[in-house]
Amino acid sequence: MKPFNVFPYDSSIDFMRMRWVSVSIAVLLMVVSIGAMVTRGFNFALDFTGGIGVELRYDKAPDVDTVRKQLDAAGFGGAQVQNFGSGNDLLVRLQAEGTQEGGADRASSIGDAVAKAASLAGNPASKRSSSVISAQVGKDLALNGMYAVLFVIIGFLAYISMRFEKKFAIAATIGTMHDVIVCAGWFAISGHEFDLNVLAGILSVMGFSINDTIVVFDRVRENFRSMRADPVEILNKSVNQTLSRTVIVSFVAFLTSLALYIYGGDSLRGMAESQMIGIVIGTLSSIFISGALLTMGPLRVSKQDLMPKAKDHAELARRP
Repeated sequence: MKPFNVFPYDSSIDFMRMRWVSVSIAVLLMVVSIGAMVTRGFNFALDFTGGIGVELRYDKAPDVDTVRKQLDAAGFGGAQVQNFGSGNDLLVRLQAEGTQEGGADRASSIGDAVAKAASLAGNPASKRSSSVISAQVGKDLALNGMYAVLFVIIGFLAYISMRFEKKFAIAATIGTMHDVIVCAGWFAISGHEFDLNVLAGILSVMGFSINDTIVVFDRVRENFRSMRADPVEILNKSVNQTLSRTVIVSFVAFLTSLALYIYGGDSLRGMAESQMIGIVIGTLSSIFISGALLTMGPLRVSKQDLMPKAKDHAELARRP
């Protein structure tokens, strides 16, 4: 596999020498992201704010992009249009002022207007149903999203604490939270819609980021068995040895998300955008931040921290 290496296996880039600069930039990005989330907030989509859902039926399978453009032109900007059921059915979800007060009557009148605006030449749309989507549902989804993030973080801490040492678990979690905060901060700064697909993309970024970090930390533990050097040198060597793997995997994952962003349509664009940003930030954090944290303050590792656990020693010894 060496011919596929982007960087030579024995590279000696001194990442640890840049650790204070790297961590300072990471802290700055986190502060800016948190500041944007507090001051600007998110442009929550219908999933979180509530609105109206309209089911449409066509005589023939409609072109979703054309329907979306016609709705935009008719003043229904930001409407979410997707297929459901048979190929002739569309679900249109949109935000509308006063839907909670107007109730079913207002939802019905808006549904009629949507059906008229979404009709295509030679392929008219008929309204099957229209209903109010409660904002309370959005609050419940937001709360469940927070629970999902907390569940993942606790799971990371538990797994890495069992496999490595607590210092490694804390450093990996900090690096992962940095990726999540910066990714979420982008949506606060840009004002792009934040919906359930974006939340799913951010959760997938957490998994990608922690996987990359664990690969580096595993190499750190293995190198300590074969190298007689101080922890800083071992960390530096481990990052260099996994550098090609990190870059190649991240590049392939980025291409997948890019294809989804270009060809996946508007409904998946937010998720693809969060994944692309998260992949870039996660790759940089696994190279420049997670390992660097293990050389600083209370997280600074010692030789004892880098010693493989007794139960893992036999398994490590069998590895090539």
